[in-house]
Amino acid sequence: MLWESGQKKVPALRLDGETIVDSTRIIAALEARHPDPSLYPADPTARARALALEDYFDEELGPHIRRFFFHHLLQDAAAAVATLAVDEPPLTHLLYRAAFPLVRTVMRLDMGIDDAGAAASAVRVAAALTRLEGELQPSGYLVGDAFSVADLTAAALFGPLVRADEFPYRLPPLVPVLANWRASMIDRPGLQWAHTMYRRHRGRSAEVIA
Repeated sequence: MLWESGQKKVPALRLDGETIVDSTRIIAALEARHPDPSLYPADPTARARALALEDYFDEELGPHIRRFFFHHLLQDAAAAVATLAVDEPPLTHLLYRAAFPLVRTVMRLDMGIDDAGAAASAVRVAAALTRLEGELQPSGYLVGDAFSVADLTAAALFGPLVRADEFPYRLPPLVPVLANWRASMIDRPGLQWAHTMYRRHRGRSAEVIA
C-alpha cells in the first residue's frame, strides 16, 4: 500500500494506471465508468440524501466497527492470523505469524486501539445500527425504492457482523467476545436488512467453495 499509494489504509483500487484510495472515491470512479445500474439517485434531493448517509456510515460506523473488532481479535494471535491471512497459502500464514507482534503493535497505534476506545466504539456501532433502522424506507432501501450507494456502504460496513454466505471469503470463526457481540445484535432489524442486501445484491462469491 505504501508503494502504490503513499499511505497504509485500504481499500485502494488500481484503475487505468491510477491508484485510487478511499471507498467514496473508488465508488465515484467506478460509477463514472459503469453508470448502469446507477448507485447515485437521479433526483437531486434523493442523491444528496444517499451521499449524506454514505458519508455518515463511512465516518461514524466504519472506524468504530473496525476498532472494536480488532481490539478483541488482536488478543488472539492464532485467530488474528487466520483472519488477516484468510485464503492465503500456508507460507503466508507462517510469515504473518512471525510478524504478528509487530503487526499488532502497528495496528493498535494506527487505529487507536485500547480498552477505552473499544468501549466507546461499541456505543458508536450500536448508535449507527439504530440510525440505520430509523432511516429505512417503506421500500426496504435507505433512499427511494432502489439500491444506492447508501445501502451499499451500510451493508458492507456491517458485513463483519452479518457474515453472510455472499461474503467473498470463507471467514474463520469469531473469537468468543466477538461471537457474543454478534449474537446480541444479529436479530436486530438493521442486521437482518444488511443480510438481505447481501443476498439480493451481492450474489454468492465464486471465490467461496460451497
